[in-house]
Amino acid sequence: MNGLPNGLYFQVVEQSAIATSITDLSANIIYVNPAFTRVTGYQPVELLGQNQSLLSDKKTPTVVYQALWSRLQQKKNWSGVLVNRRKDGTRYLADLTIAPVLNDQGEVTHYLGMHRDVTELHGLEQQLLNQKTLIESVVNIAPMAIAVLNDKGKVELDNLAYKALLADFKNREPAHLILDQLKIDVLPQADSKKKDFTALEVAIDQGGKKKPRWFSCSGIWFDESDERAESFFERNKARHLLLVISEITGLKAHEHAVRCNTMRTILAKQEVVQSLREILNGAAYQLQVPVNVLSAVTNMLKQREDKGGCNSSMLEALDQALDSGRKALATLDSSKPTILTEAPVDVDLNELLRDVVALSEERVSDMGVVIDWQQFEALPTMKGQQWQLRGALKQLVDNALDAMTQVDGGHREIQLKTELCDDMIKVHICDSGPGIPDELRRSIFEPFFTTKRGESSAGMGLPTCQSVIREHGGMIWVENSMLGGICMRLQFPLVDAEKQG
Repeated sequence: MNGLPNGLYFQVVEQSAIATSITDLSANIIYVNPAFTRVTGYQPVELLGQNQSLLSDKKTPTVVYQALWSRLQQKKNWSGVLVNRRKDGTRYLADLTIAPVLNDQGEVTHYLGMHRDVTELHGLEQQLLNQKTLIESVVNIAPMAIAVLNDKGKVELDNLAYKALLADFKNREPAHLILDQLKIDVLPQADSKKKDFTALEVAIDQGGKKKPRWFSCSGIWFDESDERAESFFERNKARHLLLVISEITGLKAHEHAVRCNTMRTILAKQEVVQSLREILNGAAYQLQVPVNVLSAVTNMLKQREDKGGCNSSMLEALDQALDSGRKALATLDSSKPTILTEAPVDVDLNELLRDVVALSEERVSDMGVVIDWQQFEALPTMKGQQWQLRGALKQLVDNALDAMTQVDGGHREIQLKTELCDDMIKVHICDSGPGIPDELRRSIFEPFFTTKRGESSAGMGLPTCQSVIREHGGMIWVENSMLGGICMRLQFPLVDAEKQG
């Protein structure tokens, strides 16, 4: 016994918390300690001389016992788990180790068995495993992508939807792409008081000609205890982020379509009203000329009548014609539809141009037009009537598209540019169309003038745009474009920031 007194060894075994038994080579029990009695329910007098198989249960496969005896016959220890049966018939799991006892000649004389009841531990492990399986199943069938990131930014856990997203983005980590866009850092030194976030929307560029994909993202920060042995007494915790990603590309497309349809409806009504007003104004302008001539002639004839040189019946007819002309002018003026007034708001011309591009997206695609969009990112807002300005910008882009339909083949391009220069907000809309001859440029803002060939056009588009821009204190003019067509230049005075507030 390695120098230990036999009595001491016996006391150690007797007082051990591990159920211990000694059998002969046929597995007949010759000794059990009190712990063995507590585990099995059998008293020593009921066990001594009995075979160890008294505790065996048929739930243990035969192959396990075969492996057990094979090891013992090789004079080797065997460890494993058996299903045993207590005296009261209840089953329990025995975590068992059996060791051959050798004499001085190296012969096996007895077997020493030690086992623990691990039924409760096994139950807890299975319960934890079942819960883990259930959670993983629920997470995997969830339509949203889910990922858990540690404080180093590594994805430690994800679901099938996240893996699909990873494949879609060519193994670019979706969590990193999204967190970079949201400017959220998972590193611990970045922010010790990280805040949860809910339903933050972000667009991820897929590259190439593919449209961006939109996602709604929520995140919850939580601490996980360190599982290492050295952390048993010092409860170290690591910060983790649970990231939930729901794709809303379809919803965004629907919202975009609804918004575009709404804008088209409003702009169409606005365009009809404005066109009618401009047409009636133009008609009144053209009618005013003969009315003025008629008035002058009538006055001359009246002067002659005073001198006896005019036919009174002719003068009466001219007066009637003049009166009819004036009534016609009054009728035209009263027939003009009323423009709904807009309250001035802070207007972002970049945003209005984006709306116009969205409204023209289908036509641009069908025509194969390239949009070169150069926006001044820090463009200040200006006070204005946003629907009137949006309508004017759309008319100018529509004109650019119309111009390029007059050119067969070749490169088709529209350049949109905003800038802040000389205390002015400037907008440039240039096209690669056929352009306008120099002798016609002074006429393009006149009512009823049009350069569109073979089309029915009232020629009121540019006069309407000019009117809207002037109402906002701005200017519009036309120049040659580097693209080959024309470039419409707009500028608006920059309103002082304090006045905007």
